[in-house]
Amino acid sequence: MLEICLDQEGPLSWPLQIYRQIRTAIMAGSLRAGDSLPSTAELARHLAVSEDSVSAAYQWMGAEGLLECRTGASARIRTGVREVHGTGDPVAPLGLWADLPKPPARLTTAPEYDFRAGVPDTHLFPRDTWLRLLAEQLATMPPRLLVYDDPRGHADLRTSIAARLHRSRELRVRAADVLVTNGSQQAVHLVARVLLRPGDRVAVENPGYPPSRQSFTSLGAEPVGVRVDSEGLVVDEIPDDCRLVHVTPAHQFPLGVPMSLRRKLDLLAWARRRGAVIVEDDYDAELKFTERPLEPLHSLSPDGRVIYVGSFSKVLLPMLRLGFLVAPPALMPALAKAKYLTDVCTPSVEQAVLARFLADGGFADHLRALHDEYGARRGLLIDILARDFGDVLTLVPSEAGLHVTARAEHDMWPLVRAARRAGIWLYSLGDFTDPPNSAHGLLFGYGAMSVEAIEEGLRNLRAIHSQKGMK
Repeated sequence: MLEICLDQEGPLSWPLQIYRQIRTAIMAGSLRAGDSLPSTAELARHLAVSEDSVSAAYQWMGAEGLLECRTGASARIRTGVREVHGTGDPVAPLGLWADLPKPPARLTTAPEYDFRAGVPDTHLFPRDTWLRLLAEQLATMPPRLLVYDDPRGHADLRTSIAARLHRSRELRVRAADVLVTNGSQQAVHLVARVLLRPGDRVAVENPGYPPSRQSFTSLGAEPVGVRVDSEGLVVDEIPDDCRLVHVTPAHQFPLGVPMSLRRKLDLLAWARRRGAVIVEDDYDAELKFTERPLEPLHSLSPDGRVIYVGSFSKVLLPMLRLGFLVAPPALMPALAKAKYLTDVCTPSVEQAVLARFLADGGFADHLRALHDEYGARRGLLIDILARDFGDVLTLVPSEAGLHVTARAEHDMWPLVRAARRAGIWLYSLGDFTDPPNSAHGLLFGYGAMSVEAIEEGLRNLRAIHSQKGMK
């Protein structure tokens, strides 16, 4: 008699348990081609279940080609059914993925003093307004927009982004030039997918943003680090054979320096001579703390060699994953295809809510409140660093963003490690250089820190520095 043990307490039905156990026996070779199974009535009596349960299991196996069931005859195991044993090499990714670092581990609890760069204050997010707009959109959006949207993005949001860029960044773009993405990181990746071939060289800032560099590597391109000085990317040091240049000119990451107009014009001229493309990553330029205009590269380039990338992560919520790119018409069809093949489209409801938030003036009001709050934190942070750390750190001038950077003469990693053990989370400048730790300094984010926490955190950091006897 076929051995089948039914689990009286298990969640699976009798037919499913019978089916799985007989199938396992067939795949393992315990039951071979041509072997007969008990009749449904006989097996039902043996297992103390209904005949219908056994019949259902046999029918499922017959439908899968495991059994040959004939009226008035015993069910037989079909030929050609056997288990596949794994004897080959395990599946492995391409070698380049082994060389890329793991994604950063998510902190399970927020640090007591969170000086991480680029982390906004989620308490400042206009939650009530967003929930109201979200409810309205869900109640009023046509059913056709609740399925799959245009991969280029929700039409109203693209229009609102184009209008916002004209007002805030003096960019003359149309809605047709805008493509909505899941954050600025996806925007950079899409551009690379449609423009780069394996082996192409890409100029990236050094120090710079590691995920962008890693994204280029993942596509088989070769990132080449180019030095950054007080005027931004050093154009004269870009290799002649680079096909693409990735820059953060308004608030260079991580140093914070704005690119000078002279250097911008030099970069545009270089790209024109070499037939290269520039990706301008304007990741946090909405948070500007100066009256001096920070003119985008895109506005200086009439020939369409600059692709402009932006994000709402720093001024709204990172988890919303709403970003965008602005590209010339010749590139938009390919970018839309790449976006569709990546994830079809960015969630439509969130796009519609953001479109309303932008069009109704809510975003502008929210941004003014952020400038006031973050401006106060930034000013306090700079004053304390100048007063209490002037013998150790030299502030790098910056005019935008959610962090400031300070250079040092010595390795800051010992201080960073000691600070983290004490609940003070911050980054070393060496975290963003290639090779690692080839420049010394600290990054101080103020997005996630109240004024009181900034004061306490820096006081504790200075105490740790003194206790350790660090230079």
